[in-house]
Amino acid sequence: MRLRFTKMHGAGNDFVMLDATRAPIELSGEQLRRLGDRRFGVGADQILLVEPSRRPDVDFRYRIFNNTGDEVEHCGNGARCFVRFARDKGLTDHDAIRVETMNRVLELKLQPDGRVAVDMQAPVFDHAALPFDASGLTPRIVNGFQLWPLPLRERLAVEVAVLSMGNPHAVQRVDDVATAPVVELGSLIEAHPRFARKVNAGFMQVLSRTQIALRVFERGAGETLACGTGACAAVVAGIRLGWLDGKVDVQTRGGLLTIEWPGGDASVMMTGPAQTVYEGEIDL
Repeated sequence: MRLRFTKMHGAGNDFVMLDATRAPIELSGEQLRRLGDRRFGVGADQILLVEPSRRPDVDFRYRIFNNTGDEVEHCGNGARCFVRFARDKGLTDHDAIRVETMNRVLELKLQPDGRVAVDMQAPVFDHAALPFDASGLTPRIVNGFQLWPLPLRERLAVEVAVLSMGNPHAVQRVDDVATAPVVELGSLIEAHPRFARKVNAGFMQVLSRTQIALRVFERGAGETLACGTGACAAVVAGIRLGWLDGKVDVQTRGGLLTIEWPGGDASVMMTGPAQTVYEGEIDL
């Protein structure tokens, strides 16, 4: 089959965008892996499928596939690219749209400066939502929030804050993200047996109460240049632990994201860039 696509990125987190609003697109795991392959396909962290809404209260359905072919729950940077794609392709003339993901409804808004704001909804701290098995572990309590010891191998353990932003995250604080062993430790955390569906591993350096640097080893994708849900999870964890204020600039390797969370049951708001790189066709 010949497939038309748009290549986009949000702060360096890159995507293959597919328009399935006019005709359904069904791709096998092999075809998804081919699309995501940087040598034999287009190349991307994830493949995003724009589908018609199945509900009267939302505008579109939003499906997310890792470049391994696995469908996942959520991607914040992809959500920003989604609204830019929908506007550029004439799929909507609204600046604000609602989209349905696997487990959430997101509100996306194109800003006058070209950036996109996403209502990422409230963080979830229930371990069953990740899921995370904490049995037998004793957390360290900081500012009323839990840091969990996570043994990785003999004589090596890290402390992580665990939460869900629609997908699971384990966030640790490091002295310097530039020298942190993100690939080595990230791969161990991602596949840790206490996370039954694996987990995204975040490495956060606190620069001030309003600024952090962040690297994320994403579940099923490895380290990416930016992770929107990871930025949200890191800021929420930092706020709960008493390290950060309610509005934080997150410096990723691919660019700057702004995260806001007033606490409690409030939604997390993420604002950042969304850019088209090129368009093309590929035979699969």
